[in-house]
Amino acid sequence: MNSEQIIAEIREANLTYLMLAQSLIRKDKADALFRLGLNEESADLLAKLSTQQVFKLASSNMLLCHFRVDDNMVWDLLTNHDLPSKKISNPATNRMHANILMAGRVAEVL
Repeated sequence: MNSEQIIAEIREANLTYLMLAQSLIRKDKADALFRLGLNEESADLLAKLSTQQVFKLASSNMLLCHFRVDDNMVWDLLTNHDLPSKKISNPATNRMHANILMAGRVAEVL
């Protein structure tokens, strides 16, 4: 994959993310804040963007969204990888625990 292809993929990801974010925010703002990991001010700004502004933002060569999972414990819970007690590990419970940890981080941002 060459750099032009990567930039095209980034722009497509940006457009998809911005459209999804606007849709979620307009449908259920509280849920969108949680799912997207945004603060209220950013959500309000995204919701108000015109189509032209969305396309302009999406055309950036920098990825606008980012991974909220930034530590090994959450990755391990989400992937069921390297957990100390795999015999009693339950994938659904692990995902729920990861969601609780990530929701706590969103609450800290808000």
